[in-house]
Amino acid sequence: MRNTAKITTAVLAAGALTLGLTACGTDRAPDAADPDAPLVVAASPVPHAEILDYVKDHLAKKAGLDLEVREFTDYVTPNTATEDGSVDANYFQNQPYLDDFNKKNGTHIVPVVTVHLEPLGLYSHRVGKIDELGSGATVAVPNDTVNEARALELLAAHGLITLEDGAGTGATPSDITRNPRHLKFRELEAAQTPRSLDDVDAAVVNGNYAIASGLKPAEDALLLESPKNNPYGNFLAVKKGRENDPRVRTLAELLTSPEVKSFIEDRYAGSVLASF
Repeated sequence: MRNTAKITTAVLAAGALTLGLTACGTDRAPDAADPDAPLVVAASPVPHAEILDYVKDHLAKKAGLDLEVREFTDYVTPNTATEDGSVDANYFQNQPYLDDFNKKNGTHIVPVVTVHLEPLGLYSHRVGKIDELGSGATVAVPNDTVNEARALELLAAHGLITLEDGAGTGATPSDITRNPRHLKFRELEAAQTPRSLDDVDAAVVNGNYAIASGLKPAEDALLLESPKNNPYGNFLAVKKGRENDPRVRTLAELLTSPEVKSFIEDRYAGSVLASF
């Protein structure tokens, strides 16, 4: 049985307030970590927490690591919790998302090691192939800055839309310069996109949410991101100054071990790709 602390967005709504409490002494200094204490890592449930649980159950003890995994269902609280010291590290995000988050929130999170890629995909309950997506179709996309741009880039790469030159990781529907199918876009929280599939013609869904909702990206996606030169690999991250915590370095080594690579390949069958 998994011994993982599961924390929902609702329960942790107050977590976003913790950044404002650091001046009151709730923050742990980066160099104050107890090397004998458990390493507490915040993670999205799938596949991140599953990968960490594999490490915990099969590799950590032999390496002398006491690992505690806490599951979060949103893309905000893991970073705020890492910043304020509620957790030691997190594993759920990619570099463009982190860059945007740090800039907007004044946080100081840095990557340690890249572990895997979850290809973003376009899914539908109404059509079986992309050619059947008709004029005026409604497409749900994540509403956070980086993942919305990533979703639009996926559609542009397959000729459904054209984006303004230089739109980059901040692209929104307003940057669409050509839309031959007159697609309409519904901007939703990333976690809500798979749940919208009965209400829209198609939805662009992050890999972790697709897997968690029972979709198989390698089989079910109408369109799927290419892993080639993809900047969206997911990594273990910490607050700046904690990169050399011996527990963090041990976890980084375990997450990029041959055993973890085999686990990813066997469990996810191409829906999650090892990045090492």
